[in-house]
Amino acid sequence: MFRILVVDDDKNTRKLLETVLKQNGFTAITAKNGIDALDIMDHEQIDLIVLDIMMPEMDGYEFTETLRGNGDETPILMVSAKHQPEDKRRGFISGTDDYIVKPVDQEEMILRVRALLRRARIVSERRIVFEDIVLDYDSQTVTRGEEQVELPQKEFLLLYKLLSYPGKIFTRNQLMDEIWGAETETGWETLTVHIGRLRRHFEHWNVFEIVAIRGLGYKVVKK
Repeated sequence: MFRILVVDDDKNTRKLLETVLKQNGFTAITAKNGIDALDIMDHEQIDLIVLDIMMPEMDGYEFTETLRGNGDETPILMVSAKHQPEDKRRGFISGTDDYIVKPVDQEEMILRVRALLRRARIVSERRIVFEDIVLDYDSQTVTRGEEQVELPQKEFLLLYKLLSYPGKIFTRNQLMDEIWGAETETGWETLTVHIGRLRRHFEHWNVFEIVAIRGLGYKVVKK
């Protein structure tokens, strides 16, 4: 069970978030400010932090900067009444992974928590499991049962990116920049060719589909 640290100086907010997290299957631990949170993290395994910004003694920005300065990459979701663009910008610069504004939409918060946990697991394990398919980053293989497909690097990286976020639309520019590099002179037709090859590789598996979004890019959906 994932262990989530809720850091907020307001007792009622801590209690509410703790209850919501427990109702959704998480273990919740609470702290009233950044100093208490750092102390908890010294002796507790924490998988994700839900963090308020405006707190006494050590605020959310200071806490995040301290954590990142020590090399700790635990995912952080900032939850704050501060909603100006400069507030969010400072949050991301300090090292947060995501940012939502109070009053919190409970369903949205849980969705964001799950997305951050999934992303962290993909990064640490260097593998993706989608239905009964396993993508292994180190061997650049795609496995389903006894069948294994070893892909060329660019095709593997493209599929790995799309399957990291099923249902998310990636623009052509995003995919080209990440897979081929921002300075590439390669045209979009190369991306189209690679997408076509991936479709042919896996069409008989009947598990996922790479969908073209007219005028935008591509996404992966479950069949």
